[in-house]
Amino acid sequence: MTPGECCAPYGFDLQGRLDGDASVSTPLCIADTRERKPPRAVHRDMQVRQVLEPDAIPSIDDPTFDTAYVGDPDDRVLALDGDPPRAYPFRILDFHEIVNDSIRGDPLTVTWCPLCASAVVYERRVDGRELTFGVSGKLADDDLVMYDRETGSEWKQSAGECIAGPLAGTALSVHPARVLRWAAFADAHPDGVVLQPPDLPSEAASDTDEPAPVAYDEEPYHEYFEREGFGLDAHRGGEGRAWNRTDLDPKAVVLGIERGGDAVGYPAPRVRAAGGVVTDTVGDTPVVVFATAEPHAFENPGHEFECVDGEFRADGTVWEPVTGESADGRSLDPVPARRLFAFTWQDDHGPDAFYR
Repeated sequence: MTPGECCAPYGFDLQGRLDGDASVSTPLCIADTRERKPPRAVHRDMQVRQVLEPDAIPSIDDPTFDTAYVGDPDDRVLALDGDPPRAYPFRILDFHEIVNDSIRGDPLTVTWCPLCASAVVYERRVDGRELTFGVSGKLADDDLVMYDRETGSEWKQSAGECIAGPLAGTALSVHPARVLRWAAFADAHPDGVVLQPPDLPSEAASDTDEPAPVAYDEEPYHEYFEREGFGLDAHRGGEGRAWNRTDLDPKAVVLGIERGGDAVGYPAPRVRAAGGVVTDTVGDTPVVVFATAEPHAFENPGHEFECVDGEFRADGTVWEPVTGESADGRSLDPVPARRLFAFTWQDDHGPDAFYR
């Protein structure tokens, strides 16, 4: 069907700016003073609009992998643990947005909304039924609306919630994944493989609404990431949507965690201002969140983390902030999370669902 100093070794400054990541430089209060609220369902007054024909941006349904990569060492990739580990470059996802894949026999969908910088991996088995996802051509609050080919139901990508169709109200489960640079992935995983560019035309490569052949060395959203506005209208050269807060940039990268009826978004600039690491509890789950070039979250077994001489230390050892591995051979369990712009997390959960 269709329908600070301590963080300098990791490549950022205490203002939280990194290679076009838009974030504020205003001093921030680090004390966690937010009011705890249960995660709200996706706003029912969201604006949903049809922008393209369904599948004008084609999902990748038969992904292939190899060790060679077509892009640059600094390109960001969405990485999944597997045998071998797999990398899904944003450079390719810009033109396809969804990859239906399976890891160790588990059906997963790798999703990316460029307008929201929303990178989330979902389990695509719902109530025992395996779903495959495509790009509907619709946006909900400037976020990708996916559809499943089995029921024609429509899903808001950033929230993983079905907003229309037979499965309305159903939510997809988030699968752990992490965003890092291709060079870092290749260095950490010499046996890792990377998604290969398919020969599929895409509207994202076109000057019109019709799909065109893709040149994967192009970056169709580069100017959008550099400018201040956000949303589809900003991408198309307009002013974009209004943003009525000064404590947080709408394009600040946030790591969103939902556990046990609680939803907390961790803006990378705030974590960096705290020294690059914060500990917290989301629902009943103690977590530690690191913010180097990208934010990463793990379950906290009870350690007190601090950044000393450019290293993250706890419980008598040094911890790697991207993989959660320690120098003495231990490892932290990754927390399923969503990586996205602040405006989208606010669209989904309201203005108070941020770590402060």
